[in-house]
This record gives sequence, structure tokens and C-alpha cells, in this order.
Amino acid sequence: MDKWTREEEIIVLDLYCKIPFKSSSKNNPEVIKIANLIGRTPSAVNMKIGNFGSFDNRLKEQGIVGLSNASKLDKEIFYEFNGKWDELAYESKKLIAKYNGEQILDNYKDIPNGYEKETLIKQRVHQQFFRQAVLASYNGACCITGLSNPELLVASHIKPWKDSTSNEKTDPKNGLCLNSLYDKAFDRGFITISDKYEIIVSNKIRDICNGESVDKFFNILKGHKINLPEKFLPQKEYLQYHNDCIYENW
Repeated sequence: MDKWTREEEIIVLDLYCKIPFKSSSKNNPEVIKIANLIGRTPSAVNMKIGNFGSFDNRLKEQGIVGLSNASKLDKEIFYEFNGKWDELAYESKKLIAKYNGEQILDNYKDIPNGYEKETLIKQRVHQQFFRQAVLASYNGACCITGLSNPELLVASHIKPWKDSTSNEKTDPKNGLCLNSLYDKAFDRGFITISDKYEIIVSNKIRDICNGESVDKFFNILKGHKINLPEKFLPQKEYLQYHNDCIYENW
């Protein structure tokens, strides 16, 4: 088999971010889909994901070890895009379109033509990447309740989207997987997460809920830790921003 190309590796790194590491296998439908796209076997794509995993410090913290036969190119691609998630998301999406014999514009015909079209496409691509990467990191479950119905889950920004740079908007470390109720409470500043990943509940929640609801849905959370993600541990700078600028308390 020919040596892996830069383009192939970028596409697989994007996939690495979007599926739970422990669920990666030659039988994973997403692995098979990408393998067919780039003309590699599912086993080869799965091994490449394992190679990328060997560089991931978050996995190492949990005692999860990737494969040991990573190439020089694997390392270069991983560190080139590590922390540059907006660039990875858009570059990969362009390459996938190319492998399909298309242009990225072809996949977003619902966005009107005009000078802002590329900007709007990038925004859409970044949003899709963020949601997929955050949900995959938490294994598709709310980090507070464990609820795993995708229709009721939100990839919630810790530092709000409106206050974030392009890369911060796309950074999975700026995300929590929350169910719809707690996403709204987090967004409004009625709950926050400490730098020890413990849930803090604002007294202001009583302004919008009766006492029974406060106890049933919120006070019961106090001091409990969130379920931490497999990848992309929430960055403490983002948590501090939410504590200082979004969280409301008396």
C-alpha cells in the first residue's frame, strides 16, 4: 500500500476528533465510510486513529495508550492542528468534498451566493465539528445526568459563542455535553462548573423555579462532579471565564 498522504491524514484526524476513541474499530460505520472515501482499508484507518491517540495527553492521563508505530507524518499532522480546530474542521471538509469529486460549496447550496457565503459555510462547518467532537468526547451522554438521547443533548459552549474567537468557538475543550435543561441553566449562569469540575448552583435559580423544582433539579447537584470526557477535558481558562462573567449569584 502507498504511503499515507497529508490529505488522508487530515481527514482521519478529523474523524479521530469526532468518534469516541474506545469505539474506534474496523467495524465502526464512520471508520468504514472514511476508509471507502480515501481508498484505505477500515483496519488501516483504525490503526491511524490509534496512532493519533498515542499523542493525546488526555488519553494518557486515563491510562489509555494508543498504538506505538506512529509515523513522523502522524506526529506532524497531530501537532500542526492540535489547538487549531477551526482550521482542521474546514480543511478536512474541503478535502472530503474533493475526494467526492465536489467542491465544498456544493454541500451548502442552502446558503445564498454572495461575498459572505464562504464565511457562513465556515461557521456551519465549525458548528458541526464542535457538536460532533464534544458529544463524542462525552460518549454521547450528558455530563451531569448521563442522558444519552442525541435529540435532547447540546454541545454547550463554556465561554459563550458570542464572546469567543473563531478557534475558541470550535475548540472542543470549550464544550460540555449537557441535556437541554442544564444547557439553558448553564447558558443563563444559574449553574457553573468549578476548576475541580464540581457543579455550583446559583441562589438565583429560585427566581425562576419553585422550591420543589429547585431541590429536585438543582440543589441535588451541588458539589457533585461532572462526568469527565474521554478526550478534550474542559480547559480551566474557559471555566474561569464562565465563573467570572456568566455565573450569577448573590
